[in-house]
Amino acid sequence: MENLQGVAVSGLELWQWRRQALAAARAADVPPEEVDWLLLAVADLDRLALRLESFRDRKNMTLRLSLPELDQLWQRRISDRLPVQYIAGVTPWRNFSLVVSPAVLIPRPETELLIDLAVEAVRRRGAGEQGSRGASEQVRQNSGMTDADWADLGTGSGAIAIGLAAAFPDATIHAVDRSSEALAIARQNAQQQGFAQKIKFYDGFWFEPLEALKGRLSGMVSNPPYIPSSIVPTLQPEVAFHEPHLALDGGEDGLDCIRHLIETAPNYLRPGGIWLIEMMAGQADAVAELLRQNGSYYGIKIYPDLAGIERFALAYRC
Repeated sequence: MENLQGVAVSGLELWQWRRQALAAARAADVPPEEVDWLLLAVADLDRLALRLESFRDRKNMTLRLSLPELDQLWQRRISDRLPVQYIAGVTPWRNFSLVVSPAVLIPRPETELLIDLAVEAVRRRGAGEQGSRGASEQVRQNSGMTDADWADLGTGSGAIAIGLAAAFPDATIHAVDRSSEALAIARQNAQQQGFAQKIKFYDGFWFEPLEALKGRLSGMVSNPPYIPSSIVPTLQPEVAFHEPHLALDGGEDGLDCIRHLIETAPNYLRPGGIWLIEMMAGQADAVAELLRQNGSYYGIKIYPDLAGIERFALAYRC
């Protein structure tokens, strides 16, 4: 949603709308807390005012859109299962507020762990803890560097690229996506978060726009499409009907994009370079085996998300 001119409403009007929206959410089995999440995004309110309903007595409040427009969008949340993040036009991710639209996948909380894993992988690599195949003096000398080049492949909203830019202040982040609409949003987010000078954006397919960086990347991070094609239509309607299938569909077994990243990354990663992805529950064994069979990786590890699901695969370039 674009930033609109403020529209004045009374606190009583907004209170009445909130009560109706909460009732509609409960009746439609939509999480009621989404109502307040949306109001925090579009109104000059805070959590305490919502919890105490103290805004009811305010004569004038400012909304980013009119109450009829807000109600029309909320009805789409109920009837069409339009994600509330697309209604608000923003979503929180790590300590950022990112612009989102149906052109990009909504960044999930579990994906935040990719940044923490990247930071820890650099620490381990610098300490020479990654395994016997990475114990050469050259790798130990070069591997601790974060003032280098990292790639975020399939950047979407730019969330991972922005997270990497914040985690590695001296690095240059190269963010790639084959969707020009997604790249426009990613650039907007990078600008708003103050990282426009640290992130370079490329329109293209995975590593293809990064030919000049062959053998130079310190790390590659990706949240690629990993849902099997047959499963995509069966996902919850918020996902199946509204989020971009380009960012979801990973082919027949969900591993098409991951296979490609495993096969091509060794050409771009420097010795000791980090290969790190998110994957679907149940894919960990297959991904680990693909990495082992490739022969260009060591220190292969699988990490769980906060729910205990094996969600992330990490490896280092030999």
